[in-house]
Amino acid sequence: MEAGAKLSDFGKVYATDLTEAMLQSGEWKTSEFKPYNFNALGAKPRSGALHPLMKIRQEFRQIFLEMGFEEMPTNKFVESSFWNFDALFQPQFHPTRDAHDTFFVKNPASTLEIPEAYLKLVQEVHQTGGYGSIGYRYNWHRSEAEKNILRTHTTATSARMLYTLAEEYKRTGVFTPKKYFSIDRVFRNESTDATHLAEFHQVEGLVADWGLTLQDLIGSLTTYFEKQGLKDLQLKPAFNPYTEPSMEIFGFHAGLGKLVELGNSGMFRPEMLRAMGLPEGINVIAWGVSLERPAMIKYAISDIRTLIGPEVPYEFVSENPICRLDK
Repeated sequence: MEAGAKLSDFGKVYATDLTEAMLQSGEWKTSEFKPYNFNALGAKPRSGALHPLMKIRQEFRQIFLEMGFEEMPTNKFVESSFWNFDALFQPQFHPTRDAHDTFFVKNPASTLEIPEAYLKLVQEVHQTGGYGSIGYRYNWHRSEAEKNILRTHTTATSARMLYTLAEEYKRTGVFTPKKYFSIDRVFRNESTDATHLAEFHQVEGLVADWGLTLQDLIGSLTTYFEKQGLKDLQLKPAFNPYTEPSMEIFGFHAGLGKLVELGNSGMFRPEMLRAMGLPEGINVIAWGVSLERPAMIKYAISDIRTLIGPEVPYEFVSENPICRLDK
């Protein structure tokens, strides 16, 4: 009897969905619905996925916000050499300003948007010095400062923000301490390899306040990287045209079995800050690191080119879990 009942059900069409029409007509009262199998896995829905770099970017952004930093506007991919180099007390004969290291823009090739009074102060500190410095002792050329480039670092934005703070101080006579950060793309005219890209992301943080010291910078770096899960930082003395003292930042890469340079840090020089108009006693600590290299450490990747561009494996993007840098 049971077998016969099963045979009589063969080919019967069961209702699978409760529709609006069934509710209006009352058909749902007499319809036989297909039993729901709660053990079925079902088909995986097609959906988009965030790139692992975007997940790490959001993690970094959250860390800065937790530390009380404000995000800087970084929408100027094309920047003038003045803000990218000159305002940062980087001499016009520095090798990074060569076409082998920097992408120069042909059209428009130059900018006219430079504050004239500030430009004169920057020219003076480059040529003859000031604020305890003898300068670089060379003939500074306005035409070089006006050249448009693809920005080589987001520190150009930091210079703009600090200049704005200095202008506010001149108007009000009051300096308001600030903590800024940015995460955005920068461009370098160099060959790509396992650890270098021509287009990458820079993560920058800076603090401007009265009486800051190198110890404040080390403490900020330690806190920042500990929140990322990197507790074995190593700092090495270095040279930057716009910071003194300066330190390179290294983190241990378990996959490569060696230290990997993460970025640079330091205290902005008086030649930069005082020319802007920031008062004596105001110091600025800052650091700039790559977004891609911490990602290499997080995901144990040995070739940075697999993080960006057409070489990124589809599975790496689609199957990557939610980013937790400390896990």
